[in-house]
Amino acid sequence: EVQFVESGGGLVQTGGSLRLSCAGSGFTFDDYAIGWFRQAPGKEREGVSCISDSGDSTYYAASVKGRFTISRDNAKNTVYLQMNSLKPEDTAVYYCAGRYGRIWSPYEYEYEYWGQGTQVTVSS
Repeated sequence: EVQFVESGGGLVQTGGSLRLSCAGSGFTFDDYAIGWFRQAPGKEREGVSCISDSGDSTYYAASVKGRFTISRDNAKNTVYLQMNSLKPEDTAVYYCAGRYGRIWSPYEYEYEYWGQGTQVTVSS
């Protein structure tokens, strides 16, 4: 069974940092591009950052570029999202998702498997 499990969310003050982890199991991890998405209350889910299967190509939404860093450790079947200089508008449930193949995509409909999400709350 393919599974993605996110962890690392929590409550942090404006300007603080968090590192999210996405652990995959039940499949060949380095066959999948991974994306991080988020959904704030009352808003649609949006793509935040993505990484190719080998980690040599990444994408960042304009709203997080320069503040967030995505990386992966295929030996540990884990993708990370380092989030620095957090703002209240980063508050959302963060999801990781897997897409078979090398290339990432910022569009959620192109991802086959999803985790359950982890809550990130940034207080002002």
